[in-house]
Amino acid sequence: MAIRERLSGNEAVAIAMKQINPDVVAAFPITPSTEVPQYFSQYVANGQVETEFVPVESEHSAMSACIGSQAAGARTMTATSSCGLALMWEMLYVAASSRLPITLACVNRALTGPININNDHSDSMGARDTGWIQIYSETNQEAYDNFIQAVRIGEHKDVLLPVMVCQDGFITSHAVENIELIEDEKVKAFVGKYEPEDYMLNTKRPISIGPYDTAAYYIEHKRNQAEGMKNAKKVILQVAEEFEKVTGRKYGLFDTYQLEDAEYAIVVVNSTAGTARATIDAMRAEGKKVGMLKIRVFRPFPMEEIADALKHVKVIAVMDKAEGFSAAGGPLFAEVRSALYDAKERPMMINYVYGLGGRDVRTSDIATVYNDLFKILKDGQVNEVYKYLGVRE
Repeated sequence: MAIRERLSGNEAVAIAMKQINPDVVAAFPITPSTEVPQYFSQYVANGQVETEFVPVESEHSAMSACIGSQAAGARTMTATSSCGLALMWEMLYVAASSRLPITLACVNRALTGPININNDHSDSMGARDTGWIQIYSETNQEAYDNFIQAVRIGEHKDVLLPVMVCQDGFITSHAVENIELIEDEKVKAFVGKYEPEDYMLNTKRPISIGPYDTAAYYIEHKRNQAEGMKNAKKVILQVAEEFEKVTGRKYGLFDTYQLEDAEYAIVVVNSTAGTARATIDAMRAEGKKVGMLKIRVFRPFPMEEIADALKHVKVIAVMDKAEGFSAAGGPLFAEVRSALYDAKERPMMINYVYGLGGRDVRTSDIATVYNDLFKILKDGQVNEVYKYLGVRE
């Protein structure tokens, strides 16, 4: 029977880590993810886990330690945010290219500069091409559930890639919500024992991790890595199906709300989806056919599935909580627009960059976006494809 609790998103992830009982956790504190290793270190000190906790001097060192322990055959985890993730940059590529299924809790926070400790998605979106699987979480419950599933996904023999599970800093990481925890023994059974085929301490099968790759081999290794990311899409759905049998909670590559008959839709990530639902309910009561697609899995990007889900919509607004500085829109917009390129009847699309540095996003802001979509359809054209929302011009 599920355990009902009231937890912040950070504590929920720390409890998931405790239930999994990894071999190694290496971490360095940074707001707003600090509480994750802080809570977990208490479990270590109290003897509630058998984990080797490695306090390091920087986030670069944290990921370096994670790479070393995972390469040695130990199930390894960490947590970070913002500039901490940026300081790991070099090692994120090393972890992914070495096919090491490290699990990372990314508590999304704006990147410096200017210095800011509040939420947006510039940290994880900046790391979108490092080779890590990326799963996003709207609520504390989703952060907990996604973290448990992430271990199975990354360690699958057809994937073998690191996974970052993202949630919005402060909005979910520090806010307390009702949550249903899974019993410890069920989590352990679901995740299973980590038994890697290749690891550095396996004397029967010596291997090298992170060798120098010449032009004669590099591209083949990258192709192999890319196949792991392609395979991840199927594995994510398989793991979600098994998770639903244990918990009754259903997950997919994305979630939709009132999208089946929608003529106007927005595409969002993480906690903004809750604000969007409230706006949709109010506008549906007025007879307006509005809907939403909330992306859960950003890497691998579910291109075909998203295109199929949105093909009937007439106008779409893609909401980016990160600035890509392409002068043509944010990273989420580029991906979604590309997904719809081959649609027979391509919807009109507009991009909004919003919420940077923790700027509030209210139901009235989401309503403004939908009202813009109504006007676009009426006029039959998108005058300004790439816009800012809620900014003092």
